[in-house]
Amino acid sequence: MARILIVEDDRAILLGIKQNLVYEGHTVLQAVRGDDALARVRETRPDLLILDVMLPGMNGFDVCRRIRDTDTRLPILMLTARTEEADKVTGLDLGADDYLTKPFSVPELLARVRALLRRQEAEEPALPERLEFADVRLDFGRYVATRGGVPVHLTAKEFALVQLLAAHNGNAVGRDLLIDRIWGSEALPSNRTIDTHILSIRAKLEPNPAEPRHLLTVHGVGYRFVTDP
Repeated sequence: MARILIVEDDRAILLGIKQNLVYEGHTVLQAVRGDDALARVRETRPDLLILDVMLPGMNGFDVCRRIRDTDTRLPILMLTARTEEADKVTGLDLGADDYLTKPFSVPELLARVRALLRRQEAEEPALPERLEFADVRLDFGRYVATRGGVPVHLTAKEFALVQLLAAHNGNAVGRDLLIDRIWGSEALPSNRTIDTHILSIRAKLEPNPAEPRHLLTVHGVGYRFVTDP
């Protein structure tokens, strides 16, 4: 089941949503202020965000905008008491995936949550079992790596990083997603930890680690992997 973060300052609504999601088997996290929501997203790496528009500290529109600056994949379901079409358009244009107007029925909320989670799962790329590029051969199932036919030692985390980046087929992968998928609920590493692992992988697999051709930095976002530069 999913980790779902609810950001709602109405305690009664928050409790009602939480109880129903827990009954469905989800792990539920919560925040009541917009500025706290950003910290909770960074700390907990939720699978889905239920975000009220009218919040103390920072409104839901601004929270959504800030999240989308660094994470384009987190499903966001916005809640609001407003009925104006312009507000719905604003939320969707800022990157929300769905919009629900209060008052809403619990079955409809749960149906939208299920739909967003299904969509997220369907969009996850398949992880490759093997990878070949230049003179490098990687077998992710057996944790075997060679370069020019010579065995190379990669740690489990390094194998996982290369595998995840390769799965995205040349597209940029954000540091937050890398942390979530590789480290999960372990003690959360900093961006510097990710960078250190990438430098180590480059030193082992790149022809010239100072001028990488395959494991590329996307400034302000994260990294991408290309087989043929």
